[in-house]
Amino acid sequence: MPAPLYVSTRGGGGPVPFRDALLTGLAPDGGLYVPTHVPALPEGWEGAPSLAALGADVLAPWLPEVAGLADLVADALSFPVPLVALDGDWAGVHILELFHGPTLSFKDVGARTMARLMADALDGEDVTILAATSGDTGSAVADGFAGVPGVCVVLLYPKDGVSAVQERQLIVARDGVQALAVEGTFDDCQRLVKAAFADRARSGRRLSSANSINIGRLLPQMLYHTWALCQLGTPATVVVPSGNLGNLTAGALARMAGLPIGGFVAAHNANDGFARFLTGGEAPSAATVPTLSNAMDVGIPSNFERLRSLFSDDALQSLVHGETVSDAETLASMRAVHDATGYLADPHTAVGLEAVRRLRLAGDDGPMVVLSTAHPAKFPDAVEEATGVTPEAPQRLASLWDAPTAVETIPAELEALRRFI
Repeated sequence: MPAPLYVSTRGGGGPVPFRDALLTGLAPDGGLYVPTHVPALPEGWEGAPSLAALGADVLAPWLPEVAGLADLVADALSFPVPLVALDGDWAGVHILELFHGPTLSFKDVGARTMARLMADALDGEDVTILAATSGDTGSAVADGFAGVPGVCVVLLYPKDGVSAVQERQLIVARDGVQALAVEGTFDDCQRLVKAAFADRARSGRRLSSANSINIGRLLPQMLYHTWALCQLGTPATVVVPSGNLGNLTAGALARMAGLPIGGFVAAHNANDGFARFLTGGEAPSAATVPTLSNAMDVGIPSNFERLRSLFSDDALQSLVHGETVSDAETLASMRAVHDATGYLADPHTAVGLEAVRRLRLAGDDGPMVVLSTAHPAKFPDAVEEATGVTPEAPQRLASLWDAPTAVETIPAELEALRRFI
């Protein structure tokens, strides 16, 4: 079967190849690109010896035009992603630690792979990457794309809306990267990015995106779920701490490709429009609410549109179970898991663990995998408040405080963003 082409969720234009979808980011009609078909997982994926080897095999049917794909993926995914088994009352629950990359965030997997795919695709052209971030996307994109020939990166994040550690990671000076602190919420940042794409003819620049709006970021995220089940060796429910729904959408694509996921749990903080939709509510439309798990503070998730293009509402509500977790419950979850097992979880992972606790109380005792999205040292205050333990900061975090920075503060207005494009 030939590689998939990509069409807009809104039906405008015709199918385009991966390179065009990657470099364009958002479709010209404002929609998100989805594949015309989903290639099946390769035979023998269960026996992959490493994440990089699995990644090359899984992505090959999607990206046959990328020469040297195996080397590209091996270079991007040169860090461990262990599956940690909890014990005692938590037996049968596994945590996939996706935070051992350069910026200590799950987004290193997708951003580093995408950066290398884009460098391969540009072929001497220039592109400006616009990325809205609620915490971890920006630093992973900045690290992954810094110094790539022909690429400039403009990061938008909500001023006073990320942790101190996250902000330091975002604003450290990097070659070809400019951080912008937006006087508003993440939804304002995302609105500005979409408005800039709608206005791209005026900018005179090729614009693209690097968060999970871009199919080039989304496809590598299928590897989270695939690598987890490869290590686990049995079908399982996957619990996804959820914000912009990129992880969940990637998991859904992996399941469509044949991955034996029994179902998904979308674990949300107070920004729970998707969880309410799953029980018959309206589409997410609320303003962002600040929480401890700030990378999930997304009122209107972009990938909701993708999910609805891939599944009927009934099918989506059958496939995914939603849970809403308060800040108080998040802290209690961090404390309970640490007291019972010694495991230190960041607030986002703790939202997923609280969802697991509720499912266990309801009688679901099957295998579960929680996607752990960030190193606890990125949220030292919350971790210490919950557990009494100050997580040790890896050297690459500690050294950030001595590095030079590059950041500008702008109002949440398109005209202010245009100056940097």
